[in-house]
Amino acid sequence: MPNETSTVYSLRDGYLRSALEWQGALTEALMQAQRSQLQMVSAWQTSLGAFNQDLWDRWVCRFGGGVPLDG
Repeated sequence: MPNETSTVYSLRDGYLRSALEWQGALTEALMQAQRSQLQMVSAWQTSLGAFNQDLWDRWVCRFGGGVPLDG
């Protein structure tokens, strides 16, 4: 009887371990994808900020009467 129960427990633990490893791998892949998306959004926002600053500088030069003094 102890042999049967230990076999059942070892099989159950093996299945549980493989399921948890699969879940961990999936979670890690999703986290990597989210980090990649965050880096892309950050780069996009940086370029959009530079574009906005250029438009503002052009507007100040044209309608503000001079060169922008923004250190």
